[in-house]
Amino acid sequence: MATWDGFAYVAFVIDTFDWRIVGWRVSRSARADFVLDALEQALHERRPFAGGGFVCHSDRGSQYMSIRYTESLAAAGIEPSVGSVGDSYDNALAETVINLFKTEVIDRRGLWQGFEAVEYATLEWVD
Repeated sequence: MATWDGFAYVAFVIDTFDWRIVGWRVSRSARADFVLDALEQALHERRPFAGGGFVCHSDRGSQYMSIRYTESLAAAGIEPSVGSVGDSYDNALAETVINLFKTEVIDRRGLWQGFEAVEYATLEWVD
């Protein structure tokens, strides 16, 4: 989203079993680092978990297709699942959360003053 001092990008990791956000990050850059940070937060929040069968649904954004991100998923025993191009059904929960976030937080304010304002509003919304 646009701010007075550039763009801010937001990533969420959602536990579909508990229906809650377990990891999130706001970044000034759309590089893979910030989605890796959100994943690390989620892994810390959800550990220890027994067994396997964990799947990470995401879109085909370059952050989620990066080697570092897919290697991090594999190291954690998580199977990546990316939807087909133009198909929002594979990650419908994520699309729903993003749309709620935009409606309840982002669109209500217009142009944001800065990165920190977006980060603080996201923290309030997640908690």
